[in-house]
Amino acid sequence: MENLESKYRSIFESINLAKKILLVTHFNPDGDGIGSLCSLMNWMLASGKQADGYCLHQPPTMLSYLPSIERIKYGALNIEGYDLVIVLDCGSLSRTGLTEALATKLPGRKVIEIDHHPKIDDYADIELRNPHAAATAELVYYFYKTNRIRINKEMATCLLTGIMTDTANFFYPSTSTSTVSIAADLVLRGARLPQITESTLRNKSLAGLKLWGQIMANIRINPAYDFAITLLPHEEREKSAVSKEELDGISGFLSNLYGVKGVLFLQEEADGAIRGNLRTASPKIDISKLARFLGGGGHAKAAGFSMKGKLVNTEDGWKVQ
Repeated sequence: MENLESKYRSIFESINLAKKILLVTHFNPDGDGIGSLCSLMNWMLASGKQADGYCLHQPPTMLSYLPSIERIKYGALNIEGYDLVIVLDCGSLSRTGLTEALATKLPGRKVIEIDHHPKIDDYADIELRNPHAAATAELVYYFYKTNRIRINKEMATCLLTGIMTDTANFFYPSTSTSTVSIAADLVLRGARLPQITESTLRNKSLAGLKLWGQIMANIRINPAYDFAITLLPHEEREKSAVSKEELDGISGFLSNLYGVKGVLFLQEEADGAIRGNLRTASPKIDISKLARFLGGGGHAKAAGFSMKGKLVNTEDGWKVQ
């Protein structure tokens, strides 16, 4: 804890010295990455700092209620001119969309990494990492507390969004007593709990729920490994006209399946990639090892990967080609 407190203070000092700050989170951004980013950006802007946000892909519309989310840039970006870059919730440098730019060390520019995923890349000048935290938003919360920064209702709403979405509303095993205590404190500080719940949980259309049902109907169990697998071909999602946002959370929901050691959900993308989400509730299994073997990463109980290929339905069942 003492080492983390030292890093919290070093980050605070670096922010105070910086003139132009860029806050970055991973591509296909989620509530934790965007929530942590928006919370810090709100504090920095209120403190008179010049700060911008960035992620490769546009943030989900379900998070449009977050304060300052409209300031997040997406797509191609030239980071020249930023003397401080803070990377949030990125398990690896490749997930930033700025790999080449951030891997190149430049005089006068500092890179800080704040993350709760296991370490993959070594690129930051200051690395604040705690794989035991349920969300990166927890680390941002402790950054505020260590440096005696007042958390207003806007900052609190952003952080609570990060915690609730990354724990599936406190369902995942990563939820600790500290997680619940932080969430309670954020509500006391004005976090808009009803709006967070309405926007991130009660956001499924009829077509979306039907597609969830189809995905569950596709579940097959491999008895040799006690592992459940389901999938969604790209044309099926296109035919349903359901956005990718409406599928958020399905992997966590599938982990409720009793009697299996783990669950794999394969989703085919339009660009010729297949995205895999892995979940396990078994205390004896580290699902991230399988994800890393397949070129991805993540946590012991929740991980993912991406590969080139196409889902093909054959006489022997679905295969990746």
